[in-house]
Amino acid sequence: MKKLFVSITILSLLLLSACSTTTGGRRNVEGEVVIDKALTEVPENRLLNVSIEVFDPGSLPEDEKNANGLSMDIRKAEARYMPEQLRATMEQTGYWGAVRVVPRALTNGELLVSGTILQSNGLQLDLNITARDATGHKWFTKEYRDGVEAAYYQSSELSGEAFQPLYNMIANDLARFMKQLPTEDITDIRRVAELRFAMDIAPEAYTGYLELDETGEFSVVRLPSYNDPMYRRVQAIQERDLLMIDTLNGHFDNFYREMQEPYTEWRKARSDEAEKQKALEKAALNRTLLGVASIVGAIFIGVADGNNGNLGTLSDVMVLGGAAAIKSGMDKRSEAAIHRESIEELGTSFSSEARPLVIEVEGETVKLTGSAEAQYEQWRVLMGQIYASETGLTGSPD
Repeated sequence: MKKLFVSITILSLLLLSACSTTTGGRRNVEGEVVIDKALTEVPENRLLNVSIEVFDPGSLPEDEKNANGLSMDIRKAEARYMPEQLRATMEQTGYWGAVRVVPRALTNGELLVSGTILQSNGLQLDLNITARDATGHKWFTKEYRDGVEAAYYQSSELSGEAFQPLYNMIANDLARFMKQLPTEDITDIRRVAELRFAMDIAPEAYTGYLELDETGEFSVVRLPSYNDPMYRRVQAIQERDLLMIDTLNGHFDNFYREMQEPYTEWRKARSDEAEKQKALEKAALNRTLLGVASIVGAIFIGVADGNNGNLGTLSDVMVLGGAAAIKSGMDKRSEAAIHRESIEELGTSFSSEARPLVIEVEGETVKLTGSAEAQYEQWRVLMGQIYASETGLTGSPD
């Protein structure tokens, strides 16, 4: 009987020891990622303009408990915020021309970078990134993962982006691939980008200038005449298109700046709440197991004692103690649910809305409304109308 009591005591101590956890402020990455910056000025003929698409927000876990307060409103906001963070990182390197954030499904651009958010919860960020140039050649598709512990957000020296090493890694991979390209390939990419824009605006005039092979890659068949007046009009429209995208970039940049502080606070609060919830749920499980173990031990003691009554008091105490431990576990679960609700409230209150954009074209004021993507679609229709009015030909954009 003494051996049984000792065994139960050891089991109880082991279960209680599992309740304690330790956390540190270290990153879940192997060292910091230093951004690669050009040591000398990159020649103009090697500079590629970069278009970073608004990211695909991805999907959330179907199980509400696993989603744990995350929402598509937050994901959609992150899908606009993260490309801006990558843009700012790439601009620091000095390897690129203009780096812009653009609406999704934009086919034009010398280098197009697209991304999908696989996971983002404040403690873990997983992105799938694809880079493809104007010729249709895919540079790479990679998954990037980075993690921080909740203690990271409690640091008094907290500043900047928590997952900056991940963005540095993406920028370094893009620069590494670009530096391996011969200058002739970069020239071809820039030519194809111009001709693809011309094909979009005036398909009747410029369809035969590019050839699309079975792999989905474009190659130049012939070039327009330098003095071609129609091509000059297309180039003028492309300049207007870039000005429009720059205007939208101002919108994205303002959104990024306005979102920076509340987003950091949201990630900090959510990480803290998630950590507390995890600890409480673990404590609840351990206390429940301890209670069950106490009750089972009491039953064994009662059976061993028979009708003698010598160990009855010990058995009763263990049953009461086990019941109290189970109730304590249930209370911990209720407390954890409160934190989960707090996370959900944080998620619900975090959203963003697009603003209308007013521009002037040919002396007329035009108001574009809706999301940035919707505004750009309206702009492409307007560009087609401009081209048709200037040339008498039909513009293309859908």
